[in-house]
Amino acid sequence: MLDEDEQVTFDEDFVFYGAPENPAGTVRLLTDGPAEQTIAVDLAALPPSSRKVAVAAAIDGEGTFGDVGAVQVTAVPGTGAAPLAGATLDAATTERTLLLAEFYRRGPVWRFRAVGQGYDHGLADLARGYGVDIAD
Repeated sequence: MLDEDEQVTFDEDFVFYGAPENPAGTVRLLTDGPAEQTIAVDLAALPPSSRKVAVAAAIDGEGTFGDVGAVQVTAVPGTGAAPLAGATLDAATTERTLLLAEFYRRGPVWRFRAVGQGYDHGLADLARGYGVDIAD
């Protein structure tokens, strides 16, 4: 969850496999849902200071998204609902982290966009880029 400066307000708002839910429960990483990985976001319950929810993925170890192949991103307004938007991200090569999509506020309305921007660094550098304090 990011503020208007695209930084986390609190480190606990950086949701990942080691911390699969933010304290308010408005953003959750689910690994037992209908897809391999699901990010559940309660947009209506996010505080007004939250301007964006960035959805990214990272590969641990030496693998890259070029090794993984195509990544499917789908926005669905609830369990069992029809998708509102989707994208196939399949141009990765050496990237170890990939910004998949963003939910962002435009005025009072939340919008969704697929991004597909990749980086060669790992999860820790991605987190630091959003202002998360990572202990080495």
